[in-house]
Amino acid sequence: MKILVLNPNSNSEVTQNIDGSLEHIRQKLSVDIVVENLKDTPHGIETQEDVEFVAEPVVRCFKEQKDSYDGFVIACFSDPGLHAAREQVGKPVTGIAEAGLFTALSLGDRIGTISISGNSIVRHHRYYRALGISGRIAGDVAIDSSVADLASSDKTLDKMLLAGQRLKDDFGANALVLGCAGMPQYKEP
Repeated sequence: MKILVLNPNSNSEVTQNIDGSLEHIRQKLSVDIVVENLKDTPHGIETQEDVEFVAEPVVRCFKEQKDSYDGFVIACFSDPGLHAAREQVGKPVTGIAEAGLFTALSLGDRIGTISISGNSIVRHHRYYRALGISGRIAGDVAIDSSVADLASSDKTLDKMLLAGQRLKDDFGANALVLGCAGMPQYKEP
């Protein structure tokens, strides 16, 4: 089995972090996981305009490579192009937001999301409503960073830990979701 994990932004550092975070899966399963990013797209997907801009290139990439892979993953918490890709590719396509949120629902009753910016929160809540899970969302707290800033662990880790604690203490979250594909290196801490 061969799976393409696509980072729809052009940030190669985020792509490398995603790739590294999948190593434990590669070791446990006999799955070939290829991680790529799109070219000529924003350095980070941080606005609704960015999400809409990359949706078509995501679908085009998957269509062009559908004979080379058994499944596809959109490595962006906004899941740009998810439904169009499913319609066009005819193979399993998942987005990390949908997969992460539904996994979190199986682990806890109240879900909290750690987002990169306040701009993300409105977009996330639209998605929660579209997925029919808004009643199970305890809260969504931004760390006020950019995708590029996520590479600086000194600043980011402390912000993420504070956001997670706030989601737990102030919002009653008992399962947390990292709201950006640029966050996998912070999963363990």
